[in-house]
Amino acid sequence: MADFRVIHKTKYSYDDMVAYCHNMAHMYPLTTTHQDCYRTHVTVNPKPVVSSFRRDYFGNQVFLFSVEDPHRFLEVVVESTVRTHQSFDFDLTKSTPWEFIYQMIHESSLDADLQAIEFIQPSPFISAKASYSDFAKLIFTDNKPVFVGALELTKYIFENFSYDPKATTINTPLEQVLLEKKGVCQDFSHLMIAALRSLKIPCRYVSGYLETFPPPGIQKLQGSDATHAWVSVYCPTLGWFDFDPTNGKLITEEYIITAIGRDYSDVSPLKGILFGGGKHKLKVEVDVIREQI
Repeated sequence: MADFRVIHKTKYSYDDMVAYCHNMAHMYPLTTTHQDCYRTHVTVNPKPVVSSFRRDYFGNQVFLFSVEDPHRFLEVVVESTVRTHQSFDFDLTKSTPWEFIYQMIHESSLDADLQAIEFIQPSPFISAKASYSDFAKLIFTDNKPVFVGALELTKYIFENFSYDPKATTINTPLEQVLLEKKGVCQDFSHLMIAALRSLKIPCRYVSGYLETFPPPGIQKLQGSDATHAWVSVYCPTLGWFDFDPTNGKLITEEYIITAIGRDYSDVSPLKGILFGGGKHKLKVEVDVIREQI
């Protein structure tokens, strides 16, 4: 069990005046079996004329706001208090062999199984291609328990792909990531999801934060953390388990969940439309601070 204070600051600076803008933020940590979110406070500057909260289709907390006064910058600061729970020990070999999952959920009448079906389908960032199936079958041999295979795939990506923030952008094709074996957490999560969905295994994209640590003897810099992404995999009777291909492991208490969707397009931390502004600069600072219990 661990308590965290998370501060997420986003600032856009524009070359020209923005007449007004409408925005949607996924920055509020969820309350799930993994964690409890006790408090979230948001500050927007300039002050919005209209703002509201709602739950989206996937159950995420969404903050909607509109700034209707002319402005040259937009700053959004979200501060949350979260308690995460230590992951329980589970024998992954007891999960269902991957070949049976698709038939099981289609023959089921349970809500959880029926809701998992849509996470097999292609989504805006993740298409269906034979190359993803070929990649998945390097790991998923006959009768392999689904969570055993998911962890092996997680470790394979971690060991064989290079973390390189300069190698990709939000629009880099996933095929390029597979070919060049370079990218960031978003790319690795999308690739893992593409591979699993090619085998008709339900899986979701998870956005959140990860507590990080500076090298020994070096003080942690303020704002040096970042948003993170990983993958949630479904097994009938057992539910969802989360795997982090960027770090090659199951998630643990230092992970904080903010939003869940089919891919990045469903959980982007901040997006919207604006009128005017010209070119812009973006600055993001994230602090994940462990509190004493």
